[in-house]
Amino acid sequence: MRVAVDDELTIVTAAAHRETLLAALRDGSAVRVELSGISDLDTAGLQVLLLLRDEAARLHVPVEFAAPSPAVAEVLALTGLEL
Repeated sequence: MRVAVDDELTIVTAAAHRETLLAALRDGSAVRVELSGISDLDTAGLQVLLLLRDEAARLHVPVEFAAPSPAVAEVLALTGLEL
């Protein structure tokens, strides 16, 4: 399954994106999350991505984070985190 995030992933939108992303794990198929459309990422958005990563691992569902936008790459570089 492919899921694209095509706007900001911030405290304003994090709850809605959280539900969409976690729903993608329900059928147990591999999930590819396209990050190229993210224009802004804050700590709330980063928490959503980390939650998805951890929940996928718990459920043994492969998840791939693909094509991080400059905004995503900057946050990951600043935090030293990997998805």
